[in-house]
Amino acid sequence: MMGNAKCKKYDLSGSEIQELDFSYGDEPKANTQSIKDYIVALRANARQWSACTKTRSENNHSGAKPHAQKGTGKARQGFLGSPQYRGGGRVHAPRPKFDQHVRINQKERRAAIKALFVDKIKSGAVIVLQEQFDLYFEKPQTKTIASFLRSIGWEGKSVMMLGRPVETVAEKNFRLSIRNVPRASLIMFENVNGYNILANQKLIVMESVLSDMEASLRR
Repeated sequence: MMGNAKCKKYDLSGSEIQELDFSYGDEPKANTQSIKDYIVALRANARQWSACTKTRSENNHSGAKPHAQKGTGKARQGFLGSPQYRGGGRVHAPRPKFDQHVRINQKERRAAIKALFVDKIKSGAVIVLQEQFDLYFEKPQTKTIASFLRSIGWEGKSVMMLGRPVETVAEKNFRLSIRNVPRASLIMFENVNGYNILANQKLIVMESVLSDMEASLRR
C-alpha cells in the first residue's frame, strides 16, 4: 500500500502557493526501539574517543618522599604524583579508545530515517519552498530568510533546510543568508541523517530535491 501525505508549498514571500501530495511508498517499518538504536549508534560513532589523561606512572614528578615516614603526625606518603596531590595522576580517568565503531545496518538505517521523516510530514512540520533565488538573492539577505520564517510562524524554532549543491551565484547567496539566522541551517539532502531530522523541529525541503526525496523514501 502506497503512503501519501499532504505538505504545503510556499514562496519566499511567505505566501502559500499550493498543497502537494507527498508520496513515500510503503508505511515505515521501523519501531521506536530500532529508531533509538540507530540514533544511539549514530551519536556514538560521532565521538572521537580521544580524551586522554595521565596516570601516576606517566606524571613527571620527583621520586622523593613528600615528607618523612614518621614523626610528623601525618599519614605516610611515598610519591608526589599520587592522585591525592595537586597535579598528581588521575584514577579511572578517560583514556583513548579504539575500534568503538557501532555498525548500523543499511536497511535499518533507511527504515529509521523514513519513519522519522514521515512522522514529521504527517505532523505538519515539513513544507516545500519554491526556489526563486534569482529574484531575492542578488546578494546575501539574511532579513529575507528571517522575514520568511516569521511569516509562516516558524521564527525562533530550530529549522533545517534540505537543499542541493550550489550551482548559481543566487544559490550561494541564499546559503550565506541562512548562516546568520538563529537556529536555522541548510544541509545537502544526500548528507541528511536521522539525528538531523530528530534534532530540528521543522524541515524545509527545496523544490529541486523533492523528487529525489520521494524516490529515496520509496526504496
